[in-house]
Amino acid sequence: MEPRLRMTLAYLGTHFAGWQKQENARTVQGELEKALARLYQKPVPTVGAGRTDAGVHADGQVAHFDPPLAIPPTGVLQALNSFLPWDLRVLQVKPVPASFHARRSAVGKRYRYRLAWGAVLPPWEGLRRLWLPRAPNLELLAAALRMLPGEHDFVRFSLSGHAGRGKRGTVRTLFVATLTAGQGRADMIFEGDGFLRGMVRRLVGAALEIAQGRQELSWLQALMAGEASLPPAPTAPPHGLTLERVFYRRPKRWAKGPQRAQTLRF
Repeated sequence: MEPRLRMTLAYLGTHFAGWQKQENARTVQGELEKALARLYQKPVPTVGAGRTDAGVHADGQVAHFDPPLAIPPTGVLQALNSFLPWDLRVLQVKPVPASFHARRSAVGKRYRYRLAWGAVLPPWEGLRRLWLPRAPNLELLAAALRMLPGEHDFVRFSLSGHAGRGKRGTVRTLFVATLTAGQGRADMIFEGDGFLRGMVRRLVGAALEIAQGRQELSWLQALMAGEASLPPAPTAPPHGLTLERVFYRRPKRWAKGPQRAQTLRF
């Protein structure tokens, strides 16, 4: 049996209906498995580290598959990128132990949400950055993000119908929620041991409600407490979100516990 192969993927999510293969929609997994079938001349199932939603991008998605034939990783890399569409690329292919599982072996993820305001964005930047009609209050945005790290029940930040899996349910630990900003741009970076479906987009949506003066910090505090009388947090558009990295070893900085410091660069 040939060694299991791990792939690191990057894609522009604009024209994909998400990661997971679907019957009548263009998906990342669907295009990837088409290319693998062309390479190996037989169906080759893949397993991804997570299911990014429609319109969400990735710089560091991870997937694995069990090759039916012996082809060197460099050959797999070159062949797949010659078969794949322009908006999906395989960045790395390497052999891993049979015990490696792209989803189950993961210990966490990093997401980045990009914002812009002021001047008109070039089209290629607008594909990956949410444009705001006016500048957000960055101090309030930072204050909102400072409330997020820690172990919480994020039920008010998950999309409808997502009850979580296993013993944790909707409880997750967010280790990092930081902000960088300058020259009409801002990036919010989130690292945690797991994310519910839609969770990052709803964290961003809630933070923007505060930064744009529509809600108070006390409202976010009530959401974090799971206040059942409040509607869930609003969901930010998908095109500002990128899955940047899947962690298979816990970063040393996580050992210090949730980090509340914000980095503002003007």
